Amino acid sequence: MRLATLFVFLPLLGWAQNQAPVPNNAGTDPKDRIRTIRDIAKKGEDGIAGIAAYGKDPVLDVRLEVVKQIDEIGGPKTVNALVAMVSDNDPEVQVRATDGLVNVYLPGYIKTGLSRSISRAGNAIRAKFTDTNDQIIDGYVTVPPEVITALGGLVRGGTSFESRANAARALGILRGRGALADLEAGLSSKDGQTMYEALIALQKIRDPAAGPAASFLLRDLEVRVQIAALQTVGMLRTTEAAPKVRQLLDDSTGRVQREALTALAMIGRAEDRDVFLRLLASRDANLRAASAEGLARVKNPADQMVLTQAFADERETSPRLSLAFALVAVGHVEMTELSPLRYLMNTLNRTAYRSVVLAFLTELAREPVVRNALYPYLPTGTRDEKTGLSIVFSRSGGRDSVPYLEALQKDGDVAVVQEAVRSLRTLEAGL
Repeated sequence: MRLATLFVFLPLLGWAQNQAPVPNNAGTDPKDRIRTIRDIAKKGEDGIAGIAAYGKDPVLDVRLEVVKQIDEIGGPKTVNALVAMVSDNDPEVQVRATDGLVNVYLPGYIKTGLSRSISRAGNAIRAKFTDTNDQIIDGYVTVPPEVITALGGLVRGGTSFESRANAARALGILRGRGALADLEAGLSSKDGQTMYEALIALQKIRDPAAGPAASFLLRDLEVRVQIAALQTVGMLRTTEAAPKVRQLLDDSTGRVQREALTALAMIGRAEDRDVFLRLLASRDANLRAASAEGLARVKNPADQMVLTQAFADERETSPRLSLAFALVAVGHVEMTELSPLRYLMNTLNRTAYRSVVLAFLTELAREPVVRNALYPYLPTGTRDEKTGLSIVFSRSGGRDSVPYLEALQKDGDVAVVQEAVRSLRTLEAGL
């Protein structure tokens, strides 16, 4: 059953907290009401409605107890209550409600979300954002539109920069395509964290329509935001941004230069082939890698010889993987012992490079000829190869991938079976 069928739409109403009614069974002392909420919470899911009845209490401590207890209970039945509390006028309540919503669709998030680091100083809050922001729900998970609408409104109108940035992060994790306009508005924020989180969210949602909105941040004074903007226009293949990116490549050094070349490579314009060929011989391994990726996307048959020689000569793993990606992209799909495609598949066994190879194979496997070259090696692959290719087929496979994922569900390795089940669900949700 889809998760969306578990929820009933709940209109987002203003709080008008000073006039909010207190439940009939509540005491006049806020401490009594907090004790009552805790007692109701012992009922678990059966107590959610009773707890939510205190959600408009005029006393902040009471409302904080409401959202904490609802977050603690967790599960799909808490969604309506948490959607309502997102519109509270206190930033801590907003953050805790946001984390609680994400936790419904990504169980365990509440332990690592922003709410775990909140501290208060009067009406203001402080919280520490983690540097890692790579979480995202599986493709088969459906989030009700009212959740996305509520979080989008929070990006625009949260009562603190923390709650706005946290809502932007949540939208990325939940693949909140319905809030693209809100995230684009977040790019114009005066707060660097909000702009950064909105950019990362756009990268996760992967809607090319959002690319132009990120372009004006390509020369932002905060390097972290500038780099995220480069990554965003690259991932979204924003062709309109390519001239600005190329100019930035010429004007910059160090990491900004490397990110600019990587973005240009992801956009993959034929007009930039000369840049990729020139920097393919760079002393910087990162520039060599990005140049190879650019040539992979240009797909000019005339580059096969130079790519083949560079692949044979390269000794560093990162650019060698990029060269293998390029060779497969221009037609080398054979699976011989030392072939580039076989090299990519085998590197799934190396933890340090697994995510890079998954990205390359995901892009390559959009071509049926590549998938057909990989299928015969699934039964004899290692655990890491089987699980990695399962993920690749879940993202880029077609109906032809279904029987192969079904076969992996009978594998003798539990980890392989679990990934095959999840990957097949993701694939079928997108077919």
